[in-house]
Amino acid sequence: MEHTYTLTISCPDKIGIVAKVSNFLAMYGGWITEANHHSDLDVNRFFMRHEIRATTLPFGLDEFRTAFSPIAREYDMDWDISDSEVKKRVVLMCSKDSHCMVDLLHRWQSGELACDIPLVISNHNDLRDLVEWHGIPYVHVPVNKDNKPEAYAEVERLIDEAQADCVVLARYMQIIPPALCQKYQHQIINIHHSFLPSFAGAKPYHQAYERGVKLIGATCHYVTEELDAGPIIDQDTVRVNHRQTAQDMVRLGRDVEKSVLARGLVWHLQDRVLVYGNKTVVFN
Repeated sequence: MEHTYTLTISCPDKIGIVAKVSNFLAMYGGWITEANHHSDLDVNRFFMRHEIRATTLPFGLDEFRTAFSPIAREYDMDWDISDSEVKKRVVLMCSKDSHCMVDLLHRWQSGELACDIPLVISNHNDLRDLVEWHGIPYVHVPVNKDNKPEAYAEVERLIDEAQADCVVLARYMQIIPPALCQKYQHQIINIHHSFLPSFAGAKPYHQAYERGVKLIGATCHYVTEELDAGPIIDQDTVRVNHRQTAQDMVRLGRDVEKSVLARGLVWHLQDRVLVYGNKTVVFN
């Protein structure tokens, strides 16, 4: 893959932002290979994502940040710049269901997921052999109603020790405590097995079956303190009908879950997801 820097910007909308950024890059010989812009007229906010050939700039990221900072202050920007050659570190968390974990590990091993996976954390031992076969450390942290503070203190320690940039709940069937949601804001990605906001909480396919819906789906979203209500990254659906049982819906839904989670994670790793409020702009 070509070595690139990715510049992401969110700021109040006004005239001249694109010209200012483009002129800055052109002044230093920066070659833009992909450019994305979006204006949200309702909240008067502007979003931008540029990929730049790293070899065309005369400096690295530290010097880029120093040179670009006056423009960022002038336009009150929330911004970041990342290097495609520095892989993000992703901690996976799971329980007993294996389909999302199997899919992510396959994509990682094949190079489709450009990241490092320093460890997997689970509240059960069921998937240990699968994970360790891939050469990834597996840490069992049991969680029950009596030990949650201690268990999540250990989870927090493990995530920090791994220097994780992102945590993925690959069907981790526990509720993350509010303190961790706040600490890792917009860094914890969950896959929920329904088309949110419909059928939040437990057993959504069974809820959908009882309601007689004709579409079921899955939602990849960032985790917040409110259960299954964080900013949505990606969603998809599959059609069902009266012939399908609740078990059929579970089976059909698993395929949707895998693809939605993988897409959402790839977009996150590529800095394509910009969050504002409880919504996202996804430059996919």
